[in-house]
Amino acid sequence: MKPRKPPPEQDDLLRARLVEMIDMRHELVKLAALIDWDIFEREWAGFFPSHTGRPAATPPRLVAGLCYLQHAFALSDEAVVARWAENPYWQHFCGETFFQHRLPIDPSSLTRWRKRIGEEGVEWLLTQTIEAGKRAGAVKSDDLKRVTVDTTVMEKNIAHPTDARLYETARRKLVGLAREAGIGLRQNYNRLAPRLAGQVGRYAHARQFKRMRKALRRLKGYTGRVLRDIERQLGKVPEGALKLRLVEMIVLVSRLLAQKPKDKKKLYSLHEPEVDCISKGKAHKRYEFGTKVSVATTNRGGFVVGMRALPGNPYDGQTLSEALEQVEILTDQRPEMAFVDRGYRGHGVENVKVFLSGAKRGVTRTIARLLRRRSAIEPMIGHMKNDGRLTRSPLKGTAGDALFAVLCGCGHNIRMILRHLRVLLSQLIWLICQACMIVHAEMARDRRGQGGKLAT
Repeated sequence: MKPRKPPPEQDDLLRARLVEMIDMRHELVKLAALIDWDIFEREWAGFFPSHTGRPAATPPRLVAGLCYLQHAFALSDEAVVARWAENPYWQHFCGETFFQHRLPIDPSSLTRWRKRIGEEGVEWLLTQTIEAGKRAGAVKSDDLKRVTVDTTVMEKNIAHPTDARLYETARRKLVGLAREAGIGLRQNYNRLAPRLAGQVGRYAHARQFKRMRKALRRLKGYTGRVLRDIERQLGKVPEGALKLRLVEMIVLVSRLLAQKPKDKKKLYSLHEPEVDCISKGKAHKRYEFGTKVSVATTNRGGFVVGMRALPGNPYDGQTLSEALEQVEILTDQRPEMAFVDRGYRGHGVENVKVFLSGAKRGVTRTIARLLRRRSAIEPMIGHMKNDGRLTRSPLKGTAGDALFAVLCGCGHNIRMILRHLRVLLSQLIWLICQACMIVHAEMARDRRGQGGKLAT
């Protein structure tokens, strides 16, 4: 059923309201007033089609607020819920009236909500940050006409893939599933294989590659023997979820054992088979294992207006039309100009003026100045990785990557709006201080003038 609406506010003579405990000039208090929270109750209601059963007890504003705070301050599901119970400003931001001493929800509820609302639901979160940025003055309507688009790599939460680690992990998973299914193996290599996997790394470190390759072939043979032993006894396992898990693991391990060093679609993780190996030409990190993400920001200000995960490692030029289409949907207006790097050559976009970095033909002085600002998207991506959570995606599968990329864009916009509100508050305090100093100086001058007249 649809989420239950929060109960109406009631006075409690024994407790003070949050507005009486906090500073109403705080940036989170100002931001809470700029966001239209009713949109989430209205738009997310379509993700609960069933009309039977117990309604969801968690209000949508609480979930939306926790998602904003989680990605604005780079916290996990457990950490954001724990800090919420300690911070009155966070509770006010999420719609509470009185201070709560207990956790608002179980951390696992955030996982279920993300699965329920999907990519469309989190795009509503990004849309509301853009609207809040307009109301706060952090981004202007004219800024949305000129966007900068670039791609980066969002790494997956996996260990660095090596053949020895993959073979040993595959063998260990097969042995565990066989024990759970009641399959008796002739030999499980629980003693020999871990020792041999460690020896492979030591041979590689000592540059004894002939010994390393020999140990690796032996380790691969151990995994293949366990796999074939399970395949011979697969018919004894009764139909059910366990057999389905066993068949899926057999398919993955068979793919792992059959792949060659030069294959394009290699398997880099058994629990994340969709991981891509992406090379961006970085000197300190030649290969990154994750998914490619398209980032669209305003040319001036670096406000995120579009973010999308791109599984399969597509060519950048093929992704520009999708990125601009998302910007048009989220901002409700089509950008007039897009500034990209040379990796987007051959993009094929005709309804938007696209300018590539380094272009000189047909470029006016104004366009050249805007084109020089294209590189400003690089530090914005760096902030999303260092200050946010874009460095590593913990959510599972391609669906989790799509959700996580958009949520990282939401966190970046929230940080920019909070910084803008802090600057406005400091400027207001400075103006008030200046006005007080001027009034004090005029009063002192008047007193000196009155003293001179009395002396005369």
